[in-house]
Amino acid sequence: MEIPQKWLKFKYMGIIKIINRKKFTLISIFLFLYVAVNLLDGERGLISFYEKQKLKNNLLIEKEILLKKLVSVKKKNSLLTDTIDLDYLETLYRKKFMVGKSNEKVYINK
Repeated sequence: MEIPQKWLKFKYMGIIKIINRKKFTLISIFLFLYVAVNLLDGERGLISFYEKQKLKNNLLIEKEILLKKLVSVKKKNSLLTDTIDLDYLETLYRKKFMVGKSNEKVYINK
């Protein structure tokens, strides 16, 4: 009185036998693929690393530009505080309002 086991008699039985014999090889292949994909892609992958390096370089360049602008603004601010520099004030006045003396020619750069 044997109980017939139907699940042993289907047409893909050969595949299951191969999987049972080569478990270590298949697990090794899947682990290798997993590590390789995560090495190249993902949050901490190689592609992400180069993108972050590029972003870092762009931010450093932007920082240098902003520091130069800050120095320029500090210099201009120092010319207008404590002791007022009349030459600089006159230059600003002429530049903003395009005003000149009666015998002087004014050129506008566009």
